[in-house]
Amino acid sequence: MTEENKNTTAESSLELFNLGLCKGERKTAKRRGRGNASGSGKTAGRGHKGLLARSGGKVRAGFEGGQMPLYRRIPKVGFRSRKKRLGINQFAIVNLGQLEKFEDGATVDVESLAKIGIKTGARQRAGIKVLGFGSLTKKLTVKVNSISASAQNKIEAAGGTVEIV
Repeated sequence: MTEENKNTTAESSLELFNLGLCKGERKTAKRRGRGNASGSGKTAGRGHKGLLARSGGKVRAGFEGGQMPLYRRIPKVGFRSRKKRLGINQFAIVNLGQLEKFEDGATVDVESLAKIGIKTGARQRAGIKVLGFGSLTKKLTVKVNSISASAQNKIEAAGGTVEIV
């Protein structure tokens, strides 16, 4: 191997110390406002007067030059009340079919529902509501916050009683 071959081999090897940018990879920024000869002197490409010509002049987000902005033109849809967001008016739903797990003559309330594994939920602050889905054959005393008319009729038909707490 000659001296020339050794030098070219060493120069062409790829090492961390000889990594660099490729030719033309970075373009120098155009120097604006440096006289008319530079090609972007005087107004420096900002035009004449107006907000965008001023120093620090920026158009805020959503501004459409005085036209009614989009966020004000489109219809506003939906409303979620504070009660719904906080869960104040949300009930934990229990169906009549789930009350079949209780023994005949038992009292159904929040504690007894929790014991048999029916989640009353911390998010439902309005309490428990019994709905009339399913059938009931046992005589129960039901103490809940709310009950549907069909559920109340079915419980009373089975010989049970309903108390709203």
